[in-house]
Order: sequence, then C-alpha cells, then structure tokens
Amino acid sequence: MNIDTLVRMANDIGAFFAAEPDKDEAVRSVCAHLKRFWDPRMRVQIVAHYGSGGAGLSDVSRAAVALLAQSEDPGIATKKETKKTSD
Repeated sequence: MNIDTLVRMANDIGAFFAAEPDKDEAVRSVCAHLKRFWDPRMRVQIVAHYGSGGAGLSDVSRAAVALLAQSEDPGIATKKETKKTSD
C-alpha cells in the first residue's frame, strides 16, 4: 500500500483518539487499533516508515507507531495483546 495513504490513515486514527484527555491512553489506543485492524503488511510498512524518520506522522500517531515498533513482531498481534486491548 502507498505509504502516504498509510500515514494519512494513521493520522486520522490518531486525530480521533487525540481527544482522549490522557495522551498516553490515546497513544495506546491508536497502537491497539493498528494491531487489531490493520493488515500485518500495513503494520510492517508503517513501522519501516517510522524507522526512516516517519515523515508526515502526527505526534500521537508517531508515538503509537513507536510503541508498535517495540512489539515483538509488529506484523503479528498476539492473543494476549488483542485481549488486553478489548478490556
């Protein structure tokens, strides 16, 4: 998928959760959304883009992708992560 499209989509998700008063919670929510709803190839692409500087990512989205990048394998959402995000 085109990286500009992925950046726009991540920023749209980030804008939605940015209304959250707790910014750390907003970042975790964006990361959880990416893990639950994005295709693994999309997650790998956005993490690689982040690793190359992350041009165009908003602050919330950038922090969420950084959190995603810290995952054991950004392309795979484990059952534990999926359950944790649904609480």
